[in-house]
Amino acid sequence: MASHEQALASPGPVRIGRVAQAAGWTLVCLLAAAFIGKYVFHYYLDFTPKGFDVYWTRRWPLLLHLSAGMVALTTGPFQFWTGLRARLPRVHRWVGRLYLAAVALGSAAVLYMAITTTFGWAYGLALAMLALAWASCAGVAWAAILAGAVALHRRWMVRAYVVTFAFVTYRLISDWLPTSQLKPAQDLAVADAWACWVIPLMVTVVIQDLGEIRRAGRRRVARPMQGPV
Repeated sequence: MASHEQALASPGPVRIGRVAQAAGWTLVCLLAAAFIGKYVFHYYLDFTPKGFDVYWTRRWPLLLHLSAGMVALTTGPFQFWTGLRARLPRVHRWVGRLYLAAVALGSAAVLYMAITTTFGWAYGLALAMLALAWASCAGVAWAAILAGAVALHRRWMVRAYVVTFAFVTYRLISDWLPTSQLKPAQDLAVADAWACWVIPLMVTVVIQDLGEIRRAGRRRVARPMQGPV
């Protein structure tokens, strides 16, 4: 009787969870689209020294970073679409390869921009660590799927996209949230360059591991008690 009641009650929370997940991904996609429209497209539309400002001498690495980052930002959500993964696994794999290639190119460009930055060594170090975290998370996800560790692959793909989204997060906390009012501006830029990926990634790891602990507890409870024979 209890199991029957649980089966009847379970669709509600599951449906709520799916709606919340869909709402979350919708918000992510909207923020990504807004970021691209405001902070990326103008470089392609105004290909002049004035349009690039201090980045003109490094315009090609910047464009590589922007283009690869835009591909990673827009293809990443499709990797978490269960319908695509189940119905079109080949498309899922090719989109994943495109995403990983974009991360590799984008992180290399970010590393170059960090080494050649004119905004000080502290800011450059923060960008370099962001580039390494981006490449590392995606690299572990790739290594996991090659080894057939699907659950581990999915976990690290989430982490990789959290770091991919750091470029959007950076603009949120530097231009739009109350943190944008902090002074001095140089200190704020350095803090933002760390906070945009360290905090979201830390929160993601904690949530994932708490979920794994909860699942392990459920498996332990569900395991039949073994007594003397």
